Amino acid sequence: MAKMRHADRRGGPTSLVSMPRLGVHPFRELGRRALFAGLLLLVSTLLVWFDRGAYVDNTGADGVSFIDALYYSTVTITTTGYGDITPLAPHARLINALVITPMRIAFLVLLVGTTIEVLANEGSRIVRDLRWRRTMRNHVVVIGYGTKGRSAVNTMRRHGRAADKIVVVDRDALAISDANLDGLAAFQGDAGRRDLLRRAEVSKAKEVVICLDRDDAAILTTLMVRQLNPQAGIVVSVREHENVPLVKQSGATSVVTSSDTVGRLMGLSAIGPELGAIIQDLLTSGTGLEVTQRQARPDEVGNNPSGIGNERVIGLVRNGTLRRFYDSTAARVEAGDQLIVVRKSITHVEGLRDLDD
Repeated sequence: MAKMRHADRRGGPTSLVSMPRLGVHPFRELGRRALFAGLLLLVSTLLVWFDRGAYVDNTGADGVSFIDALYYSTVTITTTGYGDITPLAPHARLINALVITPMRIAFLVLLVGTTIEVLANEGSRIVRDLRWRRTMRNHVVVIGYGTKGRSAVNTMRRHGRAADKIVVVDRDALAISDANLDGLAAFQGDAGRRDLLRRAEVSKAKEVVICLDRDDAAILTTLMVRQLNPQAGIVVSVREHENVPLVKQSGATSVVTSSDTVGRLMGLSAIGPELGAIIQDLLTSGTGLEVTQRQARPDEVGNNPSGIGNERVIGLVRNGTLRRFYDSTAARVEAGDQLIVVRKSITHVEGLRDLDD
């Protein structure tokens, strides 16, 4: 996916994927141009009407009325030109040559050009949408692009997740525009709608991250996502701890309680400001320390995790089971293990929007 950072904040129709650098809504643009074309027609009509004495009606021979002026302007500006009403006075012919003819050209460019542009743009969007659907596999769907969703995306991208493998779903047009500005494809609409989740190819996703403001909406969305994709990992954020069992029963793989997490961090900071600073440092990407998960390298197999490089191994994942550093079964690294490490944060990345450069 190329760098695309100037998406229009007015968004687009929800039936197709909203890609970065999405143009103006075609029908809104068509209406705007049609209004301008109508103004050109009105100006032409008024010019003929106020100078009606310089025109002759070769058919009725009864003078030029306002209806005749509108009729003349319509057939003239659309290049039909029946010839039944014609300018006789030299100044009227000069006005037709210098004023009405450029207006005629502008009118044709506006209407004909806009029609072709709308058809071309819509056709292009349909082709892009079909191509996107064919190629999107093993991606991450982020439902909700507020503070939590954006932070989740930033963290994934800092840890190597490509922007073209992340899809955003949000009901807010401004959030969709922000996602486009960040180089992400997005869908606008209510995540509680099954058809919208299907359009986001949830059934083919590897991970789904749900960051909604209401726990009941998060539970319903989790249930629908799990029905559409029995294999995907589903990470859900909820506000209240008592809703965690419901979310897990709905099919969530992992549940993060935002209010409890914030409260615990505040409590640790109250016990010791330095303790709170370390925890917050681990949760913040880009500076100080960070926690990450990576594949064990061949040269690390057989070694004790405590002696690995400049990182501190705090756990490893073996056969889908988490083994903490104090577990006796985690005393040696085996082939295929995933290591959970604390390391110095990678600080050389100069902004997430440049990751695709």
